[in-house]
Amino acid sequence: MRSDVLAGMNSLECQGKGLLRQMCSLRLLGAPCGAPHFFLVFLCLLCFSAICPAQDAVVVRLSKADFRAAHDGLIEAIESEGLVVGSVLPFRDMLARTAVGAETIPYGEAEIVQFCSGALAAELVREAPEQLTLCPMSIALYTLAGEPSEIRLAYRSPGSSTAGRQRAGSLLQRIVQRAAELARLTW
Repeated sequence: MRSDVLAGMNSLECQGKGLLRQMCSLRLLGAPCGAPHFFLVFLCLLCFSAICPAQDAVVVRLSKADFRAAHDGLIEAIESEGLVVGSVLPFRDMLARTAVGAETIPYGEAEIVQFCSGALAAELVREAPEQLTLCPMSIALYTLAGEPSEIRLAYRSPGSSTAGRQRAGSLLQRIVQRAAELARLTW
């Protein structure tokens, strides 16, 4: 009886080897829709996803708003959270000074406002030391050339993989919403 079981196992083993040999044969690999084409498509998709990063910018548009009012609203919204503005970077001016052709700059006006929350920064780095890259936080304020009355507020989403990142995302969202409300007020 034992020899019958061994013979059956050998038969299955031979069938498995034959199937494996058939799968790896040149005929299958050379087929029009065979394995090489699948792997080529898979490799192209993998490379394309590495080249094109995920769109993580959150943009809020303010129609019929004034750039200076939006700037002041953003500063006030940050300060109302008990935070201090670290710097305001005149991004469009920097591009105009350093870009090869000023006519290629897509902005009418653009600046980046940086700020940080000490408590939130501490929480983020306790979760994972590499999250220090999320500090300082920044919100861009800009108009596109030819569209001076449509202000855009934009920030990079910190993601939601940890509690600290979720809090950072909520903070950025609150600040942008408050800044938008303040910018729309007419005095």
